[in-house]
Amino acid sequence: MKLKNNKVLTALLCALMTLGISGCGGGDDETQTAQLDNQDSEIQEAAVQSGDQYLDLAVIFGYEGESFILKLEENPTAAQIAKDVGTVEWNLPIIHFDDFEEHEVMQYYDIPSSYDIPSNPETVTTEQLGDVYYSHPNRIIIFYQDAKVSGEYTKVGHIENTENLNQAVVSNPVLEGWNTKIVTISLAE
Repeated sequence: MKLKNNKVLTALLCALMTLGISGCGGGDDETQTAQLDNQDSEIQEAAVQSGDQYLDLAVIFGYEGESFILKLEENPTAAQIAKDVGTVEWNLPIIHFDDFEEHEVMQYYDIPSSYDIPSNPETVTTEQLGDVYYSHPNRIIIFYQDAKVSGEYTKVGHIENTENLNQAVVSNPVLEGWNTKIVTISLAE
């Protein structure tokens, strides 16, 4: 009898949870979508304000290079990147590393198109060594020298320990068989 009551109790709890998840008050799809968007916005805001440890990312050029700490900005773009990187470490390829205008001051790394990253680009004309930006469509741009480059970017953060940054970017090895370089971005320990 006790086992039967446990099964009934479990079934009741599952039904109640299902009703709670589905909204049990009805409502149209637009209302439920707006509620989910609001919850997502609150989650991103909480992620931004959750503390220094969450807001630090580790950046490594290649697989075995020196680790650099990226301090993130407090904006939805940086929060989404931190959330995505918190799920899975990124190994981002660079498609063009020495054959585009301004390659001697910046590098851009492609984020897979499966990531949906919000942005609020502004015209940027002066960048500092260590500045990190997001550029649509799905690119991380790292400035490894001070520069005067005009572009529409959303600032993501700044690499603090820039003493060896220039050398790390320049000496980032081309992966054998891939003819590209990568940057690894993960949560800082």
